Amino acid sequence: MQVNANSAAAVAPRPPTFAGFPASSWAFAIRIWLACLLALYAAFWLQLESPMSSAITVAILALPTRGQGLEKAGFRLFATVIGVAASIAIAGIFSQTNGLLLAVLGAWVGLCVYFAGMLDGNRAYAATLCCITVALIAIQQIDSPQMVFPAGVARGAALTVGVLAVALINDVLAAPDYHPVLAMRLEALHRRVMAFAEDALRGEAMPTAVSASLLGEIAAVHPDIASLAPESNDGTARTTAAQSAMVDLASLLFLARALAMLPVGATQGSHLARRDGGRSGLLEICRTWLREELFRKEADIRGSLDALRAGTRPALRWRAPLFRSRRIAVESGIRAAIAFMLVAALLAAMGWPTAEVALSLVAIIIGLGATAPDPRKFTLMAVIATPIACLIAGILKYFVFNGVSEFQLLAIGLAPVVIGLSLLISLPNLLLSSLGRLSLIFTLAIFAPSNPQSYDPNVFIITCFLSCLGAILTFAAQVLIPPLSNDRRLRLLIDAARNEIKRVDLRRRLRLAPEEAAFRDATWIQQIVAASGTSASNQPAVEAAMRYIDSAAALRRCRAELDRLATGPLADAANTARAALTGRNADEIRGAAETLRETATQRGLNADPACAALVLTSVAFIPSEPAIGSIQEQRS
Repeated sequence: MQVNANSAAAVAPRPPTFAGFPASSWAFAIRIWLACLLALYAAFWLQLESPMSSAITVAILALPTRGQGLEKAGFRLFATVIGVAASIAIAGIFSQTNGLLLAVLGAWVGLCVYFAGMLDGNRAYAATLCCITVALIAIQQIDSPQMVFPAGVARGAALTVGVLAVALINDVLAAPDYHPVLAMRLEALHRRVMAFAEDALRGEAMPTAVSASLLGEIAAVHPDIASLAPESNDGTARTTAAQSAMVDLASLLFLARALAMLPVGATQGSHLARRDGGRSGLLEICRTWLREELFRKEADIRGSLDALRAGTRPALRWRAPLFRSRRIAVESGIRAAIAFMLVAALLAAMGWPTAEVALSLVAIIIGLGATAPDPRKFTLMAVIATPIACLIAGILKYFVFNGVSEFQLLAIGLAPVVIGLSLLISLPNLLLSSLGRLSLIFTLAIFAPSNPQSYDPNVFIITCFLSCLGAILTFAAQVLIPPLSNDRRLRLLIDAARNEIKRVDLRRRLRLAPEEAAFRDATWIQQIVAASGTSASNQPAVEAAMRYIDSAAALRRCRAELDRLATGPLADAANTARAALTGRNADEIRGAAETLRETATQRGLNADPACAALVLTSVAFIPSEPAIGSIQEQRS
């Protein structure tokens, strides 16, 4: 029985709200406040040198579910170890080299930005944290290198306290698990992909922009899947199930696009449909094969989703490789290194004794911006958040506390700030959420809770001034040396997509299964869609990229089907067909399919899957008008 979605939504109970925020947001905000207090209390009790790092760790790990916080905490600790080791090495080797030290620090910033560009999710965050750790240890101790090791140990201890505080509060207050949310997200994507597949079965094609956006949404699930592993004892099994479902969704969408790509008749499908003429029925064989693959893949997805809900391992286990442009990552790293060294040279020329505070913030903003879709917009957000944080910290320090040192009053005074900014973090609006997170982190850093609390106005004013200066100088440097533009990213991604067809090596064994390669292509399309933005002028480029990637995917699937015949009585015919694929010529590939079909029929064997894959590949290489190779030239 079908239920109208609008009617179901109308009768569904609305979650209780208070002051415009749902109860789940309030519970999240209170957990962050309590974890912050617990981290500060433990840091004071242990007499750590940097108790504010414990509170900042809580703010950074402020995520709505337990698994997300634990996964990010693990990467945070791992990256801190690497950053401390790099700080000791850099300070020990280059401490007396002045300009060379700044150049090495700039190179480290660029290297971290490069690795952030080659990764995603919390893995990219770990790469940027290596940069941040060096900024907070090596740069802030630039005039006293002998203090780098003690500062690194103190930071590691403070981070550990913050991580343990978050984990304890999340467990005690029963922070929600993430796997139900992720399962709902995958099921919603499954319904949308199946709707697309049903349209393809009826001979209707979804617009390329819609299918590209859907592929991007599937690829966007990847960074969140890793958070399932630390969530519970079943976390590893759920991670495998979610990953398999995600990969199969990308493969299912490719199959649906392939089915929609087939010509439905001689009037529509070019010479290929006319040549078939019903003699060999290859088009119908291909259509039947794709239908069967669609139904089989849909059953695999349902099985993986059931395994995700139950916490068991799925029948199939797929890897989820990512596409990352090394050239984009290199260019982003070089630009980040130059921007840092430019600001460093300016601050060194000023000769201020405490300029390392501003320089360390420059490295922090550049590092965190590397994980944002638009680094310059992130820097602008930091420029806005820094004076807000200074204002909040000043009100706390000189109006709320005003000389008070009791921890109980500290807990009460921090409550409205931490809870209020945490409520902003919980908002679905990415702009407000990012502003809330940055404001919370910067407020704790500038307020710098300690035992006993310092109320020196000169130190506070200098810290606020240098913090704002660091954010402004970073933005100015990115205006002079802008991060990689979306147009530049799009050109590089389109060029890589065009060359992907040439890189499909038909002589060697495929490194990835067709399903895994389809997901890798989905991450590729995700980046192309993000770089193209909402401009209609970029849609031809997106369509060209989709055609390039569809052609490469058809080649890989055809190769996989031919490999199944490589050792049987049809090995010679399969080798002939494989040779035809090297020319990327639609007529030659179609002829190889007819030959393989006739050979199999004469020997009483079934080669329909390989024949169907050959037909699909021949359709993918039929020239289009205008030729896809000229689209990039037209855009230029």
